[in-house]
Amino acid sequence: MTTFTRREVLASVAGAGIAATFPAARQADAKPVPESGIIDAHVHIWTADTKKFPLAAGFTEKDLWFPSFSAEETIAHGQTAGVDRFNLIQMTWYGLDHSYILDVIAKNPRQFVGTGIVPAVTDISLPRPDATMVALSKGGVYAFRIRGKSARPKLNDGERWLDHPGYHKMFAAAAKHNLALSFLMTPVDLPELDRMCTKYPETPVIIDHFCLIGRRMMFISEPVLVEEEIKQLLNMARHKKVMLKIGAFYTLGKKEPPYFEMLPLLKRIVDAFGPDRCMWESDAPLQTKKGNTFKAAVAFIEDHADFLSKSDKQKILVTTAENFFFKR
Repeated sequence: MTTFTRREVLASVAGAGIAATFPAARQADAKPVPESGIIDAHVHIWTADTKKFPLAAGFTEKDLWFPSFSAEETIAHGQTAGVDRFNLIQMTWYGLDHSYILDVIAKNPRQFVGTGIVPAVTDISLPRPDATMVALSKGGVYAFRIRGKSARPKLNDGERWLDHPGYHKMFAAAAKHNLALSFLMTPVDLPELDRMCTKYPETPVIIDHFCLIGRRMMFISEPVLVEEEIKQLLNMARHKKVMLKIGAFYTLGKKEPPYFEMLPLLKRIVDAFGPDRCMWESDAPLQTKKGNTFKAAVAFIEDHADFLSKSDKQKILVTTAENFFFKR
């Protein structure tokens, strides 16, 4: 199969897109909880082949979390837990060059989609973020990551940190082309996202990692889930286009399997958002270290969340991510 570089994909915005076929959506109640076909809505990948896929200027191999976590390694970990489709998150050390995930997606669009990075705020001349989103979507990149004010370097941009023409272009383009804005943020950032979701109610939005609830307490030994933070997150359920990723268990609560202390939070989130707006994520490769595994992360939903019906589990593990990322 032909592969595409970021430059080629960007050039395609004015012409034909990548021809890719995707499997039809699995019926929600075709079988209870799938023995295979689970979708990981959030996994980071990179390759040790820095000659073919060079790191961005200013990054060295010392900056990598691990020597590699390639597509092949990801598939191998997924097979231990019945996970066979993945949403690939663009790695920081590739900068704006999406060549690696575009190459992986082009080789197997049935199994992979992507979440990219486009700059909304910059002091140099770059392509418009909305046009770049559309161009990358032709290569199977259907979501675009934005860091909340609390999760990025300080820009001194006040409480309305999304009130910039570039972000408005991204929200408008996402609504028009059914692309998602995927937020890495903490609860303190939610009021501003709430404002933008009110202004752009048709924009698909994904909140990563339980909105990092409790992250400010991550260095203590016992879990602390702050009620005020939980209520802020649950309030976002009133926006019908907001979805939530459930995962990154390695950094929440006690940070080790079986993650039972997270079950009450899961129940409140599913009750508020509904299972059809919740999608499971591993946040691998970090979910594969220090005793954390794909299997343990899946079991949290599949085996331990007794308050969820079989249909609920199917939606969280498969259908929600499938409907947005693969059924297009």
